[in-house]
Amino acid sequence: MKVEIITPDKELFKGEATSVTVPGVDGSMGFLEGHAPLITVLKAGDVKVRSDKGEKTYPVKGGVVEVMNNTVIVLAE
Repeated sequence: MKVEIITPDKELFKGEATSVTVPGVDGSMGFLEGHAPLITVLKAGDVKVRSDKGEKTYPVKGGVVEVMNNTVIVLAE
């Protein structure tokens, strides 16, 4: 699936991933290919992106995540 992690200053990540984990306000949430459409608010924590090349972690102070059509977009603070 396609993943983008964007802050007001720069793009932290753009590419393909097998899974994404985000710090939702109601707890940690994970997304895999084919996930149902979703928009939710994030709290401070780590966004974890897993791909064939391994796992990368991106700290965020909060934000919003949108999941739609096998695309995950994180608008982070």
